[in-house]
Amino acid sequence: MIYPPLTTVNARLQPILREIVWHKKQEVTHIHQQMSLASLQRQLTAAPTVRDFLTALQQNPYKPSLIAEVQKASPIHGTICTDFDPIAIAKAYQRGGAACISVFTETAFFHGSFENLRAIRQRVALPLLCKEFIIDPCQIYLARAAGADAVLLIAAILTDRELQDFLRIIHYLGMNALVEVHNLQELDRVLKLNDIRLVGINNQNLEDFTIDVGTTQRLMAARRSQLQDLGVVVVSESGLYTHADLSLMAEAGTNAVIVGESLIKQEDIEQAVRCLLKGH
Repeated sequence: MIYPPLTTVNARLQPILREIVWHKKQEVTHIHQQMSLASLQRQLTAAPTVRDFLTALQQNPYKPSLIAEVQKASPIHGTICTDFDPIAIAKAYQRGGAACISVFTETAFFHGSFENLRAIRQRVALPLLCKEFIIDPCQIYLARAAGADAVLLIAAILTDRELQDFLRIIHYLGMNALVEVHNLQELDRVLKLNDIRLVGINNQNLEDFTIDVGTTQRLMAARRSQLQDLGVVVVSESGLYTHADLSLMAEAGTNAVIVGESLIKQEDIEQAVRCLLKGH
């Protein structure tokens, strides 16, 4: 398959990510054909009240706080959970002590959906992060209408202008944005944005998809004081499996972590969450 030229920001993306972004552009085009921006905005009148994602991370008794992820599959590992029950998984996360829950809504590559997000919102009290490849405001409105309290923005696939515009929309809707970076160059771009509150450091390399938790440690060592001065809450993502891993991230200065795949594979998810947070 031949993909159209991408912007300079994502021109260097590897095939899988380029394919996801290309597919997402087709999806967004379809959404615009099906409904106007005004009709999307009207859906917000029936949306559930926004829960405070940021405060939930800051006030959770466990440090770092846990954002537990509901994920059925990935383009790299295929199906992660064959007996996938998003509501049961989310409830187990809540009972185990998670501060917030991340829900994949990307359909084609991660087998997620806004329906899963909506269903979890109706049955679980924790604030929810919409895990999506956002490239257009319509996706932000759909996330809020489904009950999202926070939305993922990936610096690698967005321009500085897009990041700032999307941040403004997300904050206007009362939500928070988790702005994800993979390297120091992306982090420095993000730190120049106005009203940046929440930054995710993804330990997975976008070029070869290898994982190195040292990424979080290096970026925090380089910019920890600046992040603290700005009052930014930092989340470490990918490659975190044990209580010892979480302790390392806390020492590096992060406030929260995202863990999903290793928890979903456990027979007793609630107990797995407790063991991750408490170390026993």
